[in-house]
Amino acid sequence: MNDFMTGILAWLYTILGNYGWAMVVFTLLIRLVLMPFDYKSRVSMRKMAKVQPKMAELQKKYAKDQNKLNQKMSELYKQENVSPLSGCLPMLLSYPILIIMFSAMRSFANQQVVRQVVEILQNPDVLPAFDGWLWIRNLWMPDSPFAASLPDYNTLRMIPSDIWLKFMNPELIATLPEALSSLTVDSFAGSELAGTITLISNYLQSLPVYESATAILPGWTFNLIFFSFSIMKEFNGLFLLPIFSGVSQFLMTKLTPQQQPQAQVDPNQPNTGKFMNWFFPIFSLWICSSYNGAFALYWVTSNLIAIAQTFIINKMLDEKEKKQANLQLEAAKK
Repeated sequence: MNDFMTGILAWLYTILGNYGWAMVVFTLLIRLVLMPFDYKSRVSMRKMAKVQPKMAELQKKYAKDQNKLNQKMSELYKQENVSPLSGCLPMLLSYPILIIMFSAMRSFANQQVVRQVVEILQNPDVLPAFDGWLWIRNLWMPDSPFAASLPDYNTLRMIPSDIWLKFMNPELIATLPEALSSLTVDSFAGSELAGTITLISNYLQSLPVYESATAILPGWTFNLIFFSFSIMKEFNGLFLLPIFSGVSQFLMTKLTPQQQPQAQVDPNQPNTGKFMNWFFPIFSLWICSSYNGAFALYWVTSNLIAIAQTFIINKMLDEKEKKQANLQLEAAKK
């Protein structure tokens, strides 16, 4: 599945000539595939939202009799022709896709980073061709002023052996500079990989092209009580995509109707709905700030398209319900 996803992305790149815009179009295609499931989910959630007052009344009335409450709730679901799971099941389809996308983007980004490293090793005097997008210098590094635009040690050490071995064949290794002449194919596999990454990273940092770009040199370092962080002189991004991801995720939670009644049987129980409303935006901010810009772009674009779809679907359902109400009113007059 990873190869299929990355193959589509690579095909879009041949048409658009930029991985950033290829990612935007790719995300749009994914959301179009999911649209029928989104529509079904929104319909179910609206039905559940409408019966919430009745559910709250039952919870209040039978708060001390759980068996009776369950029975009355089941009767209410049957009477209103709704299911508490009908809105959740279609939404669950998006999570496997998200996991597949995360895995595919990680593999694809790692390959692009290794490609850039190979270009530098083969031609140490020239910066590699970056896959940038708008304000982001290198899509395969995080959109952050705390991240370098060139691959550094922290990025290289996260790349698994199988990705390195796709590039580091004997022919390529034979062309490596003298400082790396001790490396073999086996150096990129097993327990030797960690030492190999350290050797390559140290060599890259010694190159004039790295020093002239000042990509890995911190411009300002801030020391706090528990940790320190540095803003790079030649940083990779402006931290906009992580911020957009958190804001768009928060808007999505506001546009999604709650499927559970507001009243709780036990007022001392924590309100998990409010917790999740804040958890997902914070999680989005964290993952998009720590992962590469291409995945963050996919996340933000997917959220924005989902918000637009929600507005459109809600408008369609409002019009449909309005027509049904008018027909019922006309039928009652007759």
